Amino acid sequence: MSLNEALAERLHEMSRLLELLGENQFKAIAHSRAARVIESLPGPVESMDKPALVALDGIGDKIADKILEFCASSAKGAPRIPEHEKMLKEVPPGLLEILDIPGLGPKTVRAMWQELKIVDTASLKKAIDNGSLLKLPRMGEKAIEKIKSGLALGEEATRRIALGLALPMAERIADELRAQKGVERVEVAGSLRRGKDTIADIDLLVMVADVAGVAPKLQSAPKAGAKTSAKLPASKTKQEEPHPVIEAFCSLPDVRQVISKGPTRASVRAVINLHSGRWKGGGPDEHPKEPTMQVDVRVIPERSFGAALMYFTGSKDHNVALRQRALAQKQTLNEYGLFPEDDEETPPQDRGIKPVASKTEAEIYKVLGLPYIPPEVREHAGDIAEFEKAGKVPKLIELSDIKSDLHAHTTDSDGRMSMRELVECALQRGFHTIAVTDHSKSSAIANGLSPERLRAQIKIVQNMNKVLKSEGIDIRVLAGSEVDILADGSLDYEDDLLADLDIVVASPHAGLSQDPATATKRMLKAISHPLVHIIGHPTGRLINRRHGLEPAMEELIAAAKQHSTALEINAHWMRLDLRDIHVRAATKAGALIAIDCDDHEASDFDNLRFGIATARRGMLTPDLCVNAWSREKLLKWLKSKGR
Repeated sequence: MSLNEALAERLHEMSRLLELLGENQFKAIAHSRAARVIESLPGPVESMDKPALVALDGIGDKIADKILEFCASSAKGAPRIPEHEKMLKEVPPGLLEILDIPGLGPKTVRAMWQELKIVDTASLKKAIDNGSLLKLPRMGEKAIEKIKSGLALGEEATRRIALGLALPMAERIADELRAQKGVERVEVAGSLRRGKDTIADIDLLVMVADVAGVAPKLQSAPKAGAKTSAKLPASKTKQEEPHPVIEAFCSLPDVRQVISKGPTRASVRAVINLHSGRWKGGGPDEHPKEPTMQVDVRVIPERSFGAALMYFTGSKDHNVALRQRALAQKQTLNEYGLFPEDDEETPPQDRGIKPVASKTEAEIYKVLGLPYIPPEVREHAGDIAEFEKAGKVPKLIELSDIKSDLHAHTTDSDGRMSMRELVECALQRGFHTIAVTDHSKSSAIANGLSPERLRAQIKIVQNMNKVLKSEGIDIRVLAGSEVDILADGSLDYEDDLLADLDIVVASPHAGLSQDPATATKRMLKAISHPLVHIIGHPTGRLINRRHGLEPAMEELIAAAKQHSTALEINAHWMRLDLRDIHVRAATKAGALIAIDCDDHEASDFDNLRFGIATARRGMLTPDLCVNAWSREKLLKWLKSKGR
């Protein structure tokens, strides 16, 4: 774990401890926000001084001092924040475990602790069994059933799932809901829509016609000074029957548990398909029980769908910034729409007030004086000011922009496609170029090619191009290799052989626990090599399984820019390496990026969309992505490297 990750974890825990101790809520929020800022830093936090920290949106003077304390003590071998240690002594350690149970917030857990002396899961179970938990305010039988379910699920309820597993699952459920009568639209929301590499739960919004019983009836805004009734519309009264879409959702074959079910919303735990995509060791053996994931569905009327989609997409920081902007313009923004501000305590939608904008996200952004902001870049509140100043969001890369794949394997190493099959897959996707980059000799487990085998493969590729041309097929096959970057930064083949290749993708596969300084030196040597075109999966991380290398990314990015070497976003959902924060730093510096699927079988080409999501989160534009270039521009760049 890097120091950034350790610090962010510590700040998140401090936020939770502050809430459990009943401290000022804004102080707890400030620590949580600071943790998210640290998580998004592309470089090491220990390299920053106090002015640099305070300059970050979301880091105040006092929290900056705590960060410096943590970094200074880390240099001595024992990272610590004294205030954190003090709070840990005041809060029973078991309470943090209870906070992980779905449906339990800090106020409820604090009440359990203060009023019922519940300090861990064992005492919580005892309070459930003897009925004393029912004595807490607003604690009913349904709430207790949810807690019991959360206890039974244990770690599974809080596990974050890889994007490549969560998205196919969400799409499968969305397709089922679209088939239901009366459904006009179904959209994925939450962190899944924002394209995060791991997902805690799935949010789906179902749009239905504006009918009674789904949302409050809207009317025109009252005239200035006019009194309004605080009486709630019929939709807020008790309704026994769930919407038919909710019933259908809770009855789906993949649903294993219904957590809650109401008139227009439901939460369930549904089965995750572990066989989505290729990954050795990523199957059922890692999860002896049938793994499930929480899925939440909400039925939304057409007139407020845009506001709901914006609200439930997030992020939290983005939503807060938008609400603050609305208030500054004397308006109120919530999940039902953008409303004119008034002095009533009751929310405007509960009084039938007509929103200024609500049907689409675009119209809400427009009324707020902002360009439409794509979901992938709604992570950081500070970006809003930049978009407003520019008057637009840069044209982010899209799936349709990709015209080549420069990292693919065949049956000559550990791939499952022949060279011709690889070419056919590329043709089906409309690519003008496909690179054959089988493993080098040190990757014995992947049947890496000896120098002699690679030379023979180069001739086969050259002949393949002649055959394709004679058949009138317009695609270029590149002779390449995914060459191992050895522990000292040298490459797995001699330079004379590398010079015969059309493309060299240099990747780290072994020695992935090197210290940051050694890893930085190793990767810089490969980046600066005149025959290297692309650095494949630069850190070697595997999501939820391996942290990989932790080099000084700002140094790698600067070197990549200097030497015109592309850094790869490996689009496989288990990698997504470069990660989004590194892509953003590289894009800002003007470094080149490659988005490749690391194809081993035909289905791997479908992983491209995950790489695109990561690229968009990193603000990548097509001009900096070598895969989006024309064939002529791509070949010119390839030939310019050391030749």
